[in-house]
Amino acid sequence: MNILHSRTCLMSSGKRLPILLVLHLYGCATFTPDGGFDHVEKATQRYIKQQPVWAKTAAEKQASLEKVSVLLEKPLAVGDAVQIALINNAQLQATFYHLQIAEANAVQAGRLPNPVFDMLYVKNKGNFNIEQALTFNILALFTLPKASAIEKKRFIATQNEVVLQVLNTARNTRNAYYEALAARESVHYLTQVSESAEATAELAKRMRKAGNWSELAKAREQVFYAEAALDLTRAKRKLVLKEESLTRLLGLNNRTAFALPKRLPDLPKSYALLKEVRAEDFAKRLDIMQMRTMTEALSKKLGLSKATRLVNVLALGPARVLEGSRNEPYKKGISLSFELPLFDWGSPQVKRAEAEYMQALHHSASLAVHAASQVRSQYSQYQANYAIAQYYRDDVVPLRRRMLRESQLRYNGMLISPFALLADAREQVLSVNSYIEALLDFWIADSNLEMSLVGEPVGVMIMNEGL
Repeated sequence: MNILHSRTCLMSSGKRLPILLVLHLYGCATFTPDGGFDHVEKATQRYIKQQPVWAKTAAEKQASLEKVSVLLEKPLAVGDAVQIALINNAQLQATFYHLQIAEANAVQAGRLPNPVFDMLYVKNKGNFNIEQALTFNILALFTLPKASAIEKKRFIATQNEVVLQVLNTARNTRNAYYEALAARESVHYLTQVSESAEATAELAKRMRKAGNWSELAKAREQVFYAEAALDLTRAKRKLVLKEESLTRLLGLNNRTAFALPKRLPDLPKSYALLKEVRAEDFAKRLDIMQMRTMTEALSKKLGLSKATRLVNVLALGPARVLEGSRNEPYKKGISLSFELPLFDWGSPQVKRAEAEYMQALHHSASLAVHAASQVRSQYSQYQANYAIAQYYRDDVVPLRRRMLRESQLRYNGMLISPFALLADAREQVLSVNSYIEALLDFWIADSNLEMSLVGEPVGVMIMNEGL
């Protein structure tokens, strides 16, 4: 604000402003023992079994490392992987410090500003002009409740955002875990396909040399082997990428630090075991509650901007003045200083606060529409992916296995060639690999559906800058 600062010294025989009484009435805001992390722990465990850990001291960090070491001693279950991420992920640990920043702002907003001591000292030929004043921003006294309420809302919003970040880290870890397992299984089965294709290509080469096989048939088997080898190479490359992604989320130094099971979790046996989505689940989405809290904070900010748009500095306090020789007595009075709204009448800050509030209202409406659509989409995908995986499990894979058994019988009876038998064996293995991909899609959809019922991080740590 452009300011013309006016300072007036009002002399009297002397009543002092009861500053100590004011300080006693308002007191000082203090920090919570846990920095607001207790709310994060409790809210998180309403959705997942794993517990986030905020290691701030050397002893806490050592305890976290020891817990991670114990979990790494055996092949990781998906819950173990999530727990390690909630303990050991450095990015998540950095996110927790947003709590401390927000709480510090809330405590600061709940404390009165320090008094200001002003002094003018002039000496001219034995004559003195000394002015001393101890002033206090009394406008802050009246705006403190609103300012404190705004920062408390921001602190609550930050707590909820941290909860969303924890749950999002858990979701990402689950997905990376499933993807690494699926990539490992794919390498296993594509290795079998490559070995079968290699054997077929070698057999075709020998039969062609003996004159019992055409050049076209030999080339067909050799190109199939080459393509199978390429597929295996791609699968190995994908495995490295997926394991590295999981390694980063776990906060580990290399991908050899953990072991994984041999296969993905089994598909639920029937539709009756699938999750259901209820209207009350959608109503509890944290991001919707988050936007509501932020909108309330912006509403309070708008009221504060309107209240202080003309004057936002008003300082008052006791003063004393000495004029003349050093032996003259001090004259006591009151010092008053305030801003004169000559150039800036506060309309820009009110307009800004109004725009931020209306923007938040529209963001809230948009989020509600987006959230409803997201839940519907994720649930539809969840059911569809289950149907696809179930079809592979109950129909395609068993049929391929039966075809392979029939081909084995016919080969034993010398009714088909070894090439036909090996081709059926490859197709059977490929059907299993396709089932693995469908199973992965289901578990990813399951994880994403859980997160859609919780909400997505809305970036309150960035949006708070506008509050």
